[in-house]
Amino acid sequence: MFKLVQPIIGTRDIQRAIAFYTCDLGFDLIFSDDSDNPNYAGFRRDAVELHMQFQYPHEMSRIRLRFKIEDPDALFAEYAQRGVECSPSGLRDTEWGTREFALYDPDRNALTFYRNLP
Repeated sequence: MFKLVQPIIGTRDIQRAIAFYTCDLGFDLIFSDDSDNPNYAGFRRDAVELHMQFQYPHEMSRIRLRFKIEDPDALFAEYAQRGVECSPSGLRDTEWGTREFALYDPDRNALTFYRNLP
């Protein structure tokens, strides 16, 4: 039945968001509706695809996404090298059985990257 979900993240500044997701988070821009002044864009990193759409401030609502990944330590180190600011708690093992870290994108959408602990 269900095969895939492609969340659409809202942004007030799509050019800034494209730069953050590609340069800082390492996603590839796979499409945009207009290369000069896009309103809608898609990103991919490995098997994960996100879509992004411009929204006026009154339309914005922040979301929280959890990305299950193979190696949070390696990704955390990659983002540290790129200068991406992560949550003050950093990379940690949680009491609910995950190893994870989190960050906010420029529109304050929360992104958590985790793996389950054995």
